[in-house]
Order: sequence, then C-alpha cells, then structure tokens
Amino acid sequence: QSLKSRGLLQYNIHQKRWVWNEDIIRAEDITDNVLHLLSSKMDGLSDNVQTLLKMMACFGSCTSESVIGYLNESVEYAEVRNGLERALIDGFIVTNEEGSLQFVHDKVREAAYNLIPDSDKKQFHYHLGKVLYSFCDGKDVGDTIFLIASQINRGKDQILRDEELSIAFTKLNMKAGEKALDGCDHKTAYSYLGAALSLLPNDHWRNHYDLSLRLNFLMAGAAKSCCQYDEAEQILRGISGRTRCFEDKLPSYLLLSQILRGNVDDAYNTCSFVLLQLGETIPESVVPEASKTMVEDTLKMYEEVYDDDWLERKMEDKTLLTTLHLYSSIAFASFYCKSYSMVVYFICKSVQLSLRNGICEHTPLSFLQFTGVVTKDDNAVLCYRIAKNAMSLQERFGMATQIPELYFQFYGRIAWRFEPLQVCADNLRRGFETGLSTGDNDMGLLCAIHAIKTALFSGASLKSTLKEIDYYLHLLKTYKSEVTRNFLRVFRKTVSLLIDNGEATSTAADPCIGVGDLNDQNRKLRDAVLQHSVIRCYWSGHNERCRNFGEKCKHLFGQGRQSTSYIAQFFFGLNAVDLIKKRKQINKSKEVVQAAIVAMKYAAANSAWNFTNKLRLLEAEQVAHTKTNHDRASILYEASIKSAKRSGFVHEQGLACEKAAFYYQRGRNYQKAREYFQQARECYQVWGSSIKVAFIQKELDGLNPDALPVSAVTEAVHIKIGTNSL
Repeated sequence: QSLKSRGLLQYNIHQKRWVWNEDIIRAEDITDNVLHLLSSKMDGLSDNVQTLLKMMACFGSCTSESVIGYLNESVEYAEVRNGLERALIDGFIVTNEEGSLQFVHDKVREAAYNLIPDSDKKQFHYHLGKVLYSFCDGKDVGDTIFLIASQINRGKDQILRDEELSIAFTKLNMKAGEKALDGCDHKTAYSYLGAALSLLPNDHWRNHYDLSLRLNFLMAGAAKSCCQYDEAEQILRGISGRTRCFEDKLPSYLLLSQILRGNVDDAYNTCSFVLLQLGETIPESVVPEASKTMVEDTLKMYEEVYDDDWLERKMEDKTLLTTLHLYSSIAFASFYCKSYSMVVYFICKSVQLSLRNGICEHTPLSFLQFTGVVTKDDNAVLCYRIAKNAMSLQERFGMATQIPELYFQFYGRIAWRFEPLQVCADNLRRGFETGLSTGDNDMGLLCAIHAIKTALFSGASLKSTLKEIDYYLHLLKTYKSEVTRNFLRVFRKTVSLLIDNGEATSTAADPCIGVGDLNDQNRKLRDAVLQHSVIRCYWSGHNERCRNFGEKCKHLFGQGRQSTSYIAQFFFGLNAVDLIKKRKQINKSKEVVQAAIVAMKYAAANSAWNFTNKLRLLEAEQVAHTKTNHDRASILYEASIKSAKRSGFVHEQGLACEKAAFYYQRGRNYQKAREYFQQARECYQVWGSSIKVAFIQKELDGLNPDALPVSAVTEAVHIKIGTNSL
C-alpha cells in the first residue's frame, strides 16, 4: 500500500499486471513501521528460514552459495538449505547477477539481524565462524577466509582463554592478512594482522618464536603501507630486541631503512650499522678522485663481465643478497645527506658485488642507481645501454613491488636523455600508481614528482598539470611526505604563474618555498627552486632576475645534470640573447649563449625528439640579427617550429613562433610577423597560458608600422650582432 500510494507500484490495464521500477524501490528508505512489520512477519517463519536469514545477516548484505553449502554440511545447520527456497519465495532475498544471495533491502537485513537477541550476537557470530573454520581449515577457500576470520574475531574473549584456539585463530587471521597483501589491499591486511597480534598469548615470543617473528614483520609492512610509520618503526625496533640471532634481525633492518626514508640521517645510520655488522667498510668520506676511479673501474668491469654466462649465474648467498640490498638503501639515503662521492662509492660497491657474484632481484635496481648517478654527456650512450639491460633483467624477476623505484630511476633519471618526454611521464605515472597499490608509497610519490616535472617540460596542458598537482597534494593529507609536498609546491608555483600569473590559480594554503627558506641540508630542493626561478623569470620577461638566478645555478649546468638543468640552461641561454639585444653584459651573455648551444647539441645527439627544437631556436636567435644570415635565421626558426610540433612540445612551438614573429617585425615584414604571432597565440591557447595569449594579442593589436615604437622599427639597423660575435 505504501509503494502504491507513492506511485512506485502501479497497475497497467493494458498489460493487465502490476508494474514497478525495482532500482527506485531499492533506493527508497523503509520506515520504522515497515521494519516492525518485517520483524513481525519474520517471527512467524519456520526455524530453518529464520536461521538462514540470521546467518546471512551476520555475513552482510550478500552471501555466496558456497558458504551456505559449507554450513549445510554441519550438524547445527544441516537444515539451513531447506529454508533457502522459502526465503526466496517470500521475497526476503534474491539471487544477484554474480550468483550470490542478497537481501532485497538493507532494512530487510536489519530486521533479520534483529532476530538475534543483542546479548547473543557475539556468540552467534563466533559460533558461525567456528563451524565454517572446522570445514575449511587447511583448504583454499579464497576470499571466504575473510568472512570466517571476521566472524571468529567476535569471540576474542573466549579465544584468549584457550591457548590452542588462540594460536589457531592467530594463524587464521595472519593467513587472511597475507591474502589481503597479495591483493594489495593494505588496509584489510592491516586489520586482520592487527587482530592476529591481539590474539597471541602473553608468552608468544618464547613459545611461538617463528610465528611471532613472521607476524610482527608482516604487521610492520602493512602499517608502513597504511602510512602508520611510527607504529611500523615501533614494531620493527621491538623485533630487533626480541630476535635470537642477527640473521633474524636483517629483514626488519631492511624494512626499517625504507620506513626511515623521510629521515635520511636515521636511514643512513641504520644501513651503515648493519653493513658494518656484515663486515663491510663504511668510509667517513670519499674524495672525488677516488669516486671517479671507482666509476671507471665499475664500467670496465661491466664491459668485461656482462655476457650470457654471467646472466645465468644466480646470487644465492643470503648474506650477499642482504648486503646488496643495503647498499642500494644507503645509496638512496646518502643522496640526500652525504656528498656525491659517497653516493657513487655505495652504488659502485653494489654493482661490483653483483658483477662478482651473479644476479638477483636487487641487481636491476643497483644498475639503474649506478647509471642515474654517473651518467654524463660523454658516457650517456653506454649508461643508457646498461639501464636498458637492467630493465630487461627486471622482467625476468617480475617483481611488481620493485616497479616504483625502477621506474623512478629509469624514466625519471635516465630515459629522458633518449626517449620522448611524454613516454617518460606516462611511465612515471604508472610507477606512482603501482607504488600506492603495492604499499611503496615513498617511491610512488617520487614517481609523481618526476611525472609532473616531465609533463611540464613536455608541454602538457597547464590546467591538467595543475589539476594533477592538486590531486597529489590532496593525497599527501594521507601519505605524509614533506619532500614530495615541497617539490610539488615548487612545480605548482611555476604552473600557476604560467597560466595566469597566479591571479586565480595560486593558493594561500600551500605557499611556495623561496630560496631564502632553504639551507645547505636541503640542497636538492634549493637547486629545484633556483632552476624553476630561471624558468619562471624567463617566461615572465624578467631578464635581469632570470640572469641572477641563472648565475646562482650555473654549477648545475655541468656534466651529469638532470633534465631540469637542461631546461633551465636552455632558457638561461635565450635570456642571454635578450640581454645582448638590450646591450647588457654583452661579453658574458655571449658565453652563456654559446654554452647553452653546446649543451643542447650534446642532448640532441642522444634525443632529437626532446632537444632538437631547443638547439635550433638558440641557433636561430644567435644569427637573427645578422643581415647577411637572413635566410639562415628563417630556416632555423622554421626548423625549430617544425621540430617542436613533431615532438608535441606545443609550448616551445609557440615560443619559436613568437621569436620568429619578433624577428620579422624587426625586419618590417609585418605580414610574416602577423602569421607567426597568430601561430604563437594558437599554441599558447592550447597550452593553457593566459598570460602568454594576452601578451601575444597585445603584440598583434599593435602590429603595423605606424603603431610600432621607433626603437622596435629600427632595432635591426642599430643592433648588428654577427654569429661570430655571439
């Protein structure tokens, strides 16, 4: 009557039957009166039907028929299947698309659950769980293990009074936790492993040592994956105080070194302590000459050793495996808190260890760390080959848990020299997603940092990039990482400025970090701030500021630089051309331009896709003011435009069009200038830079001989800069 009065149930005279929309009815709230009516009706059902409904209510909104089958085999619930048909006929439950039994509404389940007195509910759950456990113990029951454990855990008070049950159900919960970990469901794993720990008897470390060691280690890993870092650290330190031998401590130390990545000094000290215990040597410092020799020796050893025979050698000694893993961990920590020479020392030690003793699952990461640190312009091809071999080697082991760090090292630190930036950005996003799904949150977030950086340099939509940054910043409310947050804030400032100078896209809640806010301990972040300042100032037209910031980070423009350094030097070089036009610091600016061209030549030799357009634009600007080289300048501008377009770098395509337009404007070829300004405007519109669109539109509005200032019209006559002088 209630459904009929609300028009949800109607009689169709043409079809001569009642009609209704089941989805709408399911979404309807059922009042307390209806709930009371349901309870009254259920009270009159047979015991078999009531038992079935109570069981299903304990399991949730739906139950698989296999669970009903397990229970039907028991003495207590032998008649439960007989009540199934009646419950279906009466409309309390239905069979859903997956073949499971489901209550028709949550209120129906609530009414069924209320058939169990409140005082008996815990015992009812516990008894159901024990019956299921007795039939499923030792069998692979799939996800049903979660249902069994959740029912049994309601009887914790009874379990703790019986040590035999306590251990049995501890193992059950640990098995459920491990299954959840296998499915990358870290929150569920954390819940079941926590339940397992709570069921252990007081003397578990003495009487059940192996179980306690395994369970605590799993719990620490699950806590880490759920961002409960303090809890994870506390568990791991507790393990180290309970273990019977040093070998049993090693897995905990390895996991602890990962958890402490946010505190690089503690991570370094932990790895250093364990390596010393393993008989390794940890120097106080390494001089640059020694690290250079180590790199040369390691490269030579690689060339001599790497062949099919070496690839068949397996490193099986557990101590060596742990040592190799620790060297990779300490190298990561030292990257942020020690000198470059120390980083090189640890990475070379790990690579040499593998080359001498064979491959293992940690070998690919060691090789990638090595190439990520020692790659320079003059050895880039060799290092890229080593990195590609490492990625191929990783496929042999197929360890998804390593993908975040492997992708960070390969696509974030090496591949950009050879492979399209867009490909690198996409794979870094995959590394981020895999990191979060496998519980390696720190590496996943590092992949996110490099994905944003690479997308920005590849000319991705600024608005989409800003949205992606804000998504990552939102995640950081859960996944705490000040390193990630600080880098994202730097990138956000750059993107916001490029869109609208921060007028509508800046946020006071996450202010950007300035150079003055950082000390020498934050040198990586300081370097990023300096280089992004160069980029921002160039796009904003602040030539003097761009020059000042560029001078402060010129030391980053040497060999071994990362992608940001190349991009910053590219804009630093273009800015120097602008300063020459303004007759400012001409001699010094000439050197800057030439150095930028040399750097882009090195880069373009390895990746024409990523750097040819930049090289051609610098060359075009270099010859643009020489009357005798008009044809050469025109060719170079057009080459830069076409190269940028082919590579999908719409922002740099627009920049090349803009520079070409100013070149033709100075030569009073206003038709050509207009064409190139229009192309530049279209590119900047696609990129999403409102400030650049407005700037170009202003130039277009004033583009005629009468409207141009005398200085602009006569610039080509008054400023004669030849190729050689530049």
